[in-house]
Amino acid sequence: MRLALIIAAALTASAAFAAEEKPLTPYQWQQAQKIAFEESEKVYTEALKRNGLLAQFKAMRDAYRGNPNHAFRVVFGQYMSWYQSFVGDYPGAHDSYSIRQLPAHDDAPSPLSGGYSAKPAVEAIAELAKGRKAVFFNEAHNVPLTRTVTVEMLSRLREQGFSYFAAETVYSSDTDLEKRGYPIAKSGFYTMEPICAEMVRTALKLGFKVIGYESEKEGNGDVREVDQAKNLYERVFKNDPNARVVVDAGYAHIQENGRYLGGESMAQHFRRISGIDPLTIEQTMLIEHPPGTENHPYYHAVVDALKPKEPIVFVNAKGEPWTLKPKAYDVSVFFPPDVIQSDRPTWLDLAGLRKPYSVSGSTFCQDQYPCLIEARYANEGDDAIPGDRLVLNPVEKAERLEDRLIMGSHGVTQANLFLRPGKYHVTSTNESNRVVYRQDIDVQ
Repeated sequence: MRLALIIAAALTASAAFAAEEKPLTPYQWQQAQKIAFEESEKVYTEALKRNGLLAQFKAMRDAYRGNPNHAFRVVFGQYMSWYQSFVGDYPGAHDSYSIRQLPAHDDAPSPLSGGYSAKPAVEAIAELAKGRKAVFFNEAHNVPLTRTVTVEMLSRLREQGFSYFAAETVYSSDTDLEKRGYPIAKSGFYTMEPICAEMVRTALKLGFKVIGYESEKEGNGDVREVDQAKNLYERVFKNDPNARVVVDAGYAHIQENGRYLGGESMAQHFRRISGIDPLTIEQTMLIEHPPGTENHPYYHAVVDALKPKEPIVFVNAKGEPWTLKPKAYDVSVFFPPDVIQSDRPTWLDLAGLRKPYSVSGSTFCQDQYPCLIEARYANEGDDAIPGDRLVLNPVEKAERLEDRLIMGSHGVTQANLFLRPGKYHVTSTNESNRVVYRQDIDVQ
């Protein structure tokens, strides 16, 4: 699947944000985007020729830093953010690309206005999923925080009888995924990011049949949405009408009403084709946004009033969930603000499923920087996407803030990997993709 298809949905939102900052007409801004996209594709293609993920990331970072064109930075910022998430720089990934969330006419009244109580998202969604044939979760592709609830939910949904897990990122060409039991570089695009890989790996370990449903047809918008819905139906329900499926998708692919990219969403087409009404879980709107974009006012109100320590949803006395967009989604999830320690968010522990494991540059990097540290499950191959990875890269504090945000860990020569209890092979590679250190560890 071409990257053009991956980013098309988000370009409109980012363009609207950028257009307010640059005095261009809508037509001029659209043309500037097209040029920026072409340039971004060239940079990305050249970066992929580099040997190793760290060198690829550095080539993209250098291109971003070296091109001050506003349209290029808006468009290529999305590419940057994906790769920042791939190398474990989660705060930087969100800073590089974010879609602001403004109040809108179709918003429901605040859940604090009365009649709703806050509940842990995992518990509430498990209750709401009972008796449903399909549960759709969405995500912001460059904000893996929005994958954490899905990872945590998989075991509960498996216990309820859900047996299929369908992920937008999974390539149907990886026919050995189920037999192998873990994702590799050829398994998908977003599965290059460790939390996304953990989501797929967890589903496989729990006994889900994991499928991809991405369209392979030329075209975007409604062509893609229809084909995704058909693939989902045919690969799950056509031959197994009693199946129950958990779906992971990006952004508004799961909205249940309204126009989407000139047509309708995957979820709308799926409902029409299958006759199944999915439970739709919105996870991209009520998160903390970085400086320069805007949080929804409900977000500040809820966080200030309740100070949640875990993702929450709101439910009334009848057990009915609150949603920001009543016509589009069934449930809205509020995520607490990030807590950052040594440049890494603590939500990486996946609500206690994973433990922090400290790594220092003096040992693991042999004082060679930048250094990519990766921890792979000991029972998986060297080709596996690691359980976690991070970059140690001490950057001078005097560097511009803008540059530090896209450099990975800065001023840090020690940080925590977050790993499930078990045995791991840890490797560290330098910018030339040469292994500089290996160690087997046992996380208790």
